[in-house]
Amino acid sequence: MIKFYYHPTPNPVKVALFLEEAGLDYQIVPVDTLKGEQHALDFRKVNPNGKLPAIEDDGVRVFDSTAILLYLAEKTGKFLGAPEDRGELLSWLMFVATGIGPYSGQAVHFQHAAPEKIDYAVNRYRHEAKRHYAILDAQIGDNEFILGDTFTIVDISAWGWIDRSAVVLGEGELGAFANLKRWFDGISARPAVTAARNVGKDITFKSERDEEALRALFPQNYAAA
Repeated sequence: MIKFYYHPTPNPVKVALFLEEAGLDYQIVPVDTLKGEQHALDFRKVNPNGKLPAIEDDGVRVFDSTAILLYLAEKTGKFLGAPEDRGELLSWLMFVATGIGPYSGQAVHFQHAAPEKIDYAVNRYRHEAKRHYAILDAQIGDNEFILGDTFTIVDISAWGWIDRSAVVLGEGELGAFANLKRWFDGISARPAVTAARNVGKDITFKSERDEEALRALFPQNYAAA
């Protein structure tokens, strides 16, 4: 059975969606990042980078959501699209991994987590996130999914962050991207999304962003000079 190291944040939820779509058996292993559990030595043996998500599959460790999605898709033969679309699948998967994800994360950080508001940083990351949204919106066009008529791990990966668009861009801002909004609503209507959103609901994760949480999330900010 797959051990799924989980915290209810966008990248782990992507993996939860794959697991639910594929009907795979898995065991949740909660890692409370606001308590600093991602820095524990036992977890660092699973992911040396101290980030979520990660999985262990019969002794095989895989970390980083993109790597996990590729690993599980190749293992199961699901959600990889047609062989002739391999180049497109990899390209758009990396577009999400290197663009949508990082710029969305930084937009969230400088708007909602940074100890001081830096207008330059807020403007840069919010608008880079919007630029990436616009590229994805154009790619979808009249299609049902990002690669056309086939649901793939690209849709799963992108959905994880677009699901947090209200925090990234502001409430209602997704509506400016008509194709992306239609795509998002279609993905969100899938039964597996409901199941993925319920993963870990019976686990109490810390929610207070107190001093302990800030030191756990941003240890580099507290490094000795």
